[in-house]
Amino acid sequence: MQSRSVSHARGIDVSRWQGSIDWKQVREAGISFVFIKASQGSSLEDPKFAENVQGAKAAGLLVGAYHFLGAASAAAARQEAKHFVETMKKAGPLAWFDLPPVLDYENNPAGISRAAINQAAAAFLEEVERLTGRQPILYTGNAFAANFDESLGRYDLWIARYSETRVPDDRPAWNKWTFWQYTDSGRINGITGKVDLNVYAGTLSDLKAYASQGNTGNGAAGSSGGIREVSPWAEASWREAVENGFFDDARPGDPMTREEAAVLVNRLLRELRQRIEAQERRIESLKRGTVIL
Repeated sequence: MQSRSVSHARGIDVSRWQGSIDWKQVREAGISFVFIKASQGSSLEDPKFAENVQGAKAAGLLVGAYHFLGAASAAAARQEAKHFVETMKKAGPLAWFDLPPVLDYENNPAGISRAAINQAAAAFLEEVERLTGRQPILYTGNAFAANFDESLGRYDLWIARYSETRVPDDRPAWNKWTFWQYTDSGRINGITGKVDLNVYAGTLSDLKAYASQGNTGNGAAGSSGGIREVSPWAEASWREAVENGFFDDARPGDPMTREEAAVLVNRLLRELRQRIEAQERRIESLKRGTVIL
């Protein structure tokens, strides 16, 4: 695979183990992107996930989320994918995440076969893509990458190889990396202790263009139904908007067309005009000595 370059965009990946992070200092240290741990297995959530997402976004970093896989079957992998996406939605709208969602698949504690590894990976990646409308990234180690067959080569690779001199090895599914985690012992202002350091295979401008590709955050690609459940962060506002007649109660996760935006704006303006007219009538009645309730 290719080597690193000083022109490549620099990034980190973090989890709760990094503790409280001063994201402004991280950004000022030249870091332009971050992958943040969201979840693990079928139920665990990183307790720092939402805080890290919000802090990194506020500091102007490009943000992605990753899930550490524990599944030993395709069915279990699909359940973990659902858990991952639901955890992402708790931190904010899916469109907040600039970078594609990531499957972290780096070990095999259950001792399953190579075929089963590929089935679990494919099931997770396909389900995440269905739920988010974005093609995910696969993260793995230089050695473990040998387990994945050519069918997974359509997914971008985030490879871990800790070396200043040796590039990652070519593997059946990949002969180039998109992101490279080249050390787990980095030091960055704003973070106490060690942190993983990464590069993107291009400049910051290239990375911004990459981030903009397909980032709809609107649910399943090609789906006319959209996400049918309201994200936790939007529940109260969505219910109020429905009760006030600005939206019907269907398709909360769908994108809005310009026509639908025009309808919403007109509904809001009509509501505003009605309230202004009611207030004017009340003021006029007070002038006449009659009160309109």
